[in-house]
Amino acid sequence: MPNNPKVHYIPANPPKREKRVGIYCRVSTNSTEQLQSLVAQVSHLTRLTATVPQWFLADVYMDIATSKTGSSRKEFNRMLEDCKSHKLEIVITKDVSRFGRDTVEVLDAFNQLKALGVRVIFEENSLDTANTNSDLMVSVIESIAQAENESRSENIKWGIKQRAAEGTSKLYDRKCYGYKHNEDGHLVIDEETARNVELIYELYLSGQSVVGIIKELERRKIFSPTGKAKWCKRAIDVMLSNEKYTGDVKLLKSGKSEVHYLASGNNPAIISKEVFEAVQMEKVRRSNVVRGENGVKRKSEKYSSKKK
Repeated sequence: MPNNPKVHYIPANPPKREKRVGIYCRVSTNSTEQLQSLVAQVSHLTRLTATVPQWFLADVYMDIATSKTGSSRKEFNRMLEDCKSHKLEIVITKDVSRFGRDTVEVLDAFNQLKALGVRVIFEENSLDTANTNSDLMVSVIESIAQAENESRSENIKWGIKQRAAEGTSKLYDRKCYGYKHNEDGHLVIDEETARNVELIYELYLSGQSVVGIIKELERRKIFSPTGKAKWCKRAIDVMLSNEKYTGDVKLLKSGKSEVHYLASGNNPAIISKEVFEAVQMEKVRRSNVVRGENGVKRKSEKYSSKKK
């Protein structure tokens, strides 16, 4: 403070908040955990905006994707309209992945804002169009978005495996022909269609081919699982290989999975394990028989004849 009583101290005026900022947040589901994440995003970015004297928080845009609507971008589109109307000069979001589900969506969103002359800041990735070369920005966005997608995919796979291991996966009670759900969502036998499952197994073990089974079902006017008069071969093949009919359920049983999980006695059985195993053995036996020009030959005979 000046010592001269005639001199008065006049503090500087605070900088005018003239840069209009929009905060964009997005979560992938409306679960409690994701909604809490949304609140945390908004709170954090609001505080960040307040720390810059020249910035003025103009609006907050929040998208919530649900299982019914898929990728909801209603608020993002509203934000774009505000950018086109020059209501926003800066857009801040948590990270690259918030702009879309994949690299294409992210780059499309980024390029739209770039064309409008709007500064974009990905706070967590430390990316800012104000001080980053455009080509470098695009390259970084591509790599980050790809990494985000791979991480998300791995998290989904991990979640499926974890629920399978814990026995809490809903896939254990996924409905198939012959079953229906009770009030608790568990599998119970559907008597009418279960009789058809038994018939299919009986016909196969009696020597009928898949085509023969289809003809017999259609002759009896038994509709397919999709309610059609015409059955397809794949429907019969799948039914003859589905261990769920014995009461057991295998998850992650494809060749691509490192492990699989078996829930024994998961649901009431329509087919006995003995009958099921007999069918599997018969399928293997029949697969070793092929038709040649002069009739039926075993594969081993066909191969040995080639060697000669």
